[in-house]
Amino acid sequence: MFNDIGALELLTLVVLAVLVFGPEKLPKVIQDVTRTIRKIREFSDSAKEDIRSELGPQFKDFEFEDLNPKTFVRKQLMDGNDDLGLKEIRESFDLRKEMAEVTDAVNGREAAPSTGTAAAASGAAAATPDLLKKPAQPAKDERPPFDADAT
Repeated sequence: MFNDIGALELLTLVVLAVLVFGPEKLPKVIQDVTRTIRKIREFSDSAKEDIRSELGPQFKDFEFEDLNPKTFVRKQLMDGNDDLGLKEIRESFDLRKEMAEVTDAVNGREAAPSTGTAAAASGAAAATPDLLKKPAQPAKDERPPFDADAT
């Protein structure tokens, strides 16, 4: 919880606590805070155990940390679970290469094929859109098409 607090921040907190509560009341305040934290932890642990016991034996490996969306995505997509073939997709996708191709297309340069055959490179070049091409301007009297779903 306090992994990023340095020595200077800790010293500042101690000095502030002494100034706010005074040296006489500070030990009592520390005891009250630690007691409250301990009660909150006990309440949390008992609630977790109650939920686990109510879920039944099929959820014995259930972890509450998995409810965090970031942890869930990391566990499902990045771990060894490769039911969807995501490992192949991750390995085949090269972000630097893709960004270089987009930059070359925007700047009007022809991208040099780094790997693969000439046929694959020409097929990839045909599949990429021309980003420099400007859309045709409609006539002044012509109204743009009406999209009922957009309004």
